[in-house]
Amino acid sequence: MFADQQATLFTADGLRISASHDSASHDSASHIRAAQAAGPDPGQRLAFVVAHGFTGGWRQERVRKIVTWLREFGGVVSLDMRGHGRSGGWSTLGMDEVHDVAAAVRWARDLGYQQVVSVGFSMGGSVVVREAALHREARERVDAVVSVSGTAFWYYRGTPVMRLVHRLVETQAGRAAMRTRGVKIGASPWPTPPPIAPVEAAAKLGEIPLLVVHGTIDRYFPVEHAHALYRAAIEGGSTQSEEWIIDGFGHAESAIDRQTVDDIGRWAVKRCESEDRATSGDQA
Repeated sequence: MFADQQATLFTADGLRISASHDSASHDSASHIRAAQAAGPDPGQRLAFVVAHGFTGGWRQERVRKIVTWLREFGGVVSLDMRGHGRSGGWSTLGMDEVHDVAAAVRWARDLGYQQVVSVGFSMGGSVVVREAALHREARERVDAVVSVSGTAFWYYRGTPVMRLVHRLVETQAGRAAMRTRGVKIGASPWPTPPPIAPVEAAAKLGEIPLLVVHGTIDRYFPVEHAHALYRAAIEGGSTQSEEWIIDGFGHAESAIDRQTVDDIGRWAVKRCESEDRATSGDQA
């Protein structure tokens, strides 16, 4: 499971982030259909930026399968967010990770991709929504955003597994245990007031389309989180946003299947084609 290209990126706050780039899979039927619909080679037009969940990383098998499937629709940039894998710094559980995703988006633009869609899972799902709302400069701006199994609210403790996660990240013993799994968690408290929550960020997306994907048997975050993100995006003016509640789907990268990832890829291609047509109309 080796990427086509690996790089060390630098974030706006000075951290080194490990990232990879995989070119589109040109021999797939899906890619050929997309090319027929979109004109120039969408493998160079469209890139996905994949943001993993807590304890994840771009080298992990569960993340690499997502990359492999998305390559049918475009290039893929994936990364180790801070405190994970071979990246520097300490995990802030979604607060400062927006800088990591922004650096990955910049790299995708530097590689020549004309359109970038961020796809985040669990913690990454909250990060990509916040990055899309907070980073609007051209090289860091995404064309669409996908949140899979993401949370809408900070400090959520409504499920047993999330209560366990909070015990791990809020205690010295818990953080030490997580270091044995390759995750370095910062001990500094969040500022007061806390950073903008994902649901608040969704309301600030403006015209950027948001796809919310959530499962009915998610043990971490119930479907109310998905409903809140979707409603906020629509009420904020993101009229092309969609919500998919998938029966029998659990949580994030480990549970998602090929069909759902293919559907996400097709959704991204369609959204980017719509933006192309709108841009062409404006120029005409």
